[in-house]
Amino acid sequence: MSNEAYQGTVTLTVAQATIRFLSNQYSERDGVEQRLIPGAFGIFGHGNVAGIGQALLQNEINPAEGENDMPYIMPRNEQGQVHAAAAFAKATNRMQTWMCTASIGPGSLNMVTGAALATTNRVPVLLFPSDQFATRIPDPVLQQLEDPTTLDISVNDCFRPVSRFFDRINRPEQLIPSLLGAMRVLTDPAETGAVTIAMPQDVQAEKYDWPVEFFARRVWHVRRPPAEKAALARAVERIRAAKRPLIVAGGGVIYAEASEQLREFARQTGIPVADTQAGKGAINFDHECAVGGVGSTGGDAANHLADTADLVIGIGTRFSDFTTASKTQFKNQDVGFVNINVGAFDAAKQSAVMVVADAREALTELIDLLKDHRVDAAYSAEIAAEKQAWERVTQECYHRDQTPLPAQTEVFGALNELMGEDDVVINAAGSMPGDLQALWQARTPVQYHVEYAFSCMGYEVPAAMGVKLARPESEVVAIVGDGTYQMLPMELATVVQENIKVIYVLLQNYGFASIGGLSESRGSQRFGTKYRQRGTGSHLADDELIKGVDIAANAASWGLDVIKVNGIQEFREAYRKAEASDRPTMIHIETDLYGPNPPSSSWWDVPVSQVSTLDSTRTAYEQHVESRRPQRHYL
Repeated sequence: MSNEAYQGTVTLTVAQATIRFLSNQYSERDGVEQRLIPGAFGIFGHGNVAGIGQALLQNEINPAEGENDMPYIMPRNEQGQVHAAAAFAKATNRMQTWMCTASIGPGSLNMVTGAALATTNRVPVLLFPSDQFATRIPDPVLQQLEDPTTLDISVNDCFRPVSRFFDRINRPEQLIPSLLGAMRVLTDPAETGAVTIAMPQDVQAEKYDWPVEFFARRVWHVRRPPAEKAALARAVERIRAAKRPLIVAGGGVIYAEASEQLREFARQTGIPVADTQAGKGAINFDHECAVGGVGSTGGDAANHLADTADLVIGIGTRFSDFTTASKTQFKNQDVGFVNINVGAFDAAKQSAVMVVADAREALTELIDLLKDHRVDAAYSAEIAAEKQAWERVTQECYHRDQTPLPAQTEVFGALNELMGEDDVVINAAGSMPGDLQALWQARTPVQYHVEYAFSCMGYEVPAAMGVKLARPESEVVAIVGDGTYQMLPMELATVVQENIKVIYVLLQNYGFASIGGLSESRGSQRFGTKYRQRGTGSHLADDELIKGVDIAANAASWGLDVIKVNGIQEFREAYRKAEASDRPTMIHIETDLYGPNPPSSSWWDVPVSQVSTLDSTRTAYEQHVESRRPQRHYL
């Protein structure tokens, strides 16, 4: 288009200008361009129904010249819509995300948890919470928070600490630099997360003469920063000197689409590769150097090697508390770290040799620089032995043939065997992420989608919708605990309304297995973690178990096809039926609240009461003191 075509102005409301601008934004990496914001979620109220709501309607019925479609989906819960957008972004390796809008007050504030999840996980979401009147003539407007010390605050200020970018549009012309800044953050490979632009409801509907050039097609190039030569030299020196190196692959490997390079680097050097929750699948489980999950919820193979590693090479990982087992996992007193990360903040952790770079770029360089280097044969033999030993444990957990109620690990085993390599399993909270990280055998980078940075109960139901929108060709399977289900089931209605074919696997065990087990191990006797008849006000173990809540019937009432099964054989048959269906389906199965879970070879620091009248708590405190002895800063 010629420069003359961009001359002049066009009169639109702020909301209309927002939608027109967003419809023409694209991301690009490695020559592949795609719509950055391909659709909109929105729940409307008096804050946005006549602003962004009207703009989306106008886009659908009578789009402006040069304006692309902005498909709209009506969610049921504001937090849920942000989870769906975050899951979509994760499934597209952060190259795309959906916009989310909500009404003033409680509607917008409901998005804060989703914003925190996105920023914690470093995935982009774009939020437009509605705000009070900028003119302050209707004041206080319905649902407005009043602060007697200032008039320049609203509930939307709660987004500031959980957003990578926050702005408030008090005048129409402020929208131009704000949206440009928002796109920069959404496409930043390191400093991305929730982008929040608060929209006063009167400003949304206010007209302005916009420069036509503002709406031109823009391509935002997602950079792949190369590694500094000197930093690579320092890393190579440390790797060559190490006798027992270990790679910890995080989500950054998958987002950078660096799996091929990671597999080749491991094959060439023989260095074992452990994975975090976000990094599982970065290397295929049957690769000779893949040793599985590491840390508090890891397996024996990776954790035994981590215990004695003299060099840990973190690639695209932020070294969360679980990955380091609360700073007890890497027990070698002489252990050192090399961190390859696109963000300097994460690269600097553990006093590491820093390589601030895109994972694919850095690995490509290291493959060449270390082409003549390989670990000792004895170490390779040890890696193979650890892999074989953990494979036996995994198969035992997958095929317990436990009656009358199966362990949840048997359900995971069936899914692991039934699902295709490009299908996606989703989970986020409870004891399930721990079992999955330890046991799941991911064959591809797309197969494993576990949100464990924020581990937000309620993520799984809307996340399945988001992932399916991103990967319509895949079977998308969300494993949902009965506790998580009760937190946020509302998007089931959206899934049914939009006929989004996903499979939900509901594990019913009448309690909170994860926190129950944690409570018991810390001397609190599973208090408040089972569905018990309250009656006298107690929640002790001998209270009557409540089985009156029928989740299967509830799911059916949302419009899903529901299959109730008993045992693993029936579960396998039900999965094939759900797979063949073109409708959203839930498979409901009862599992044993008490597991058993995979054997643990690591630790997690959860403080225990230092004084107590309970024997269970006193014993747990003594164990906690002993378990904490290896804990240290990695300096």
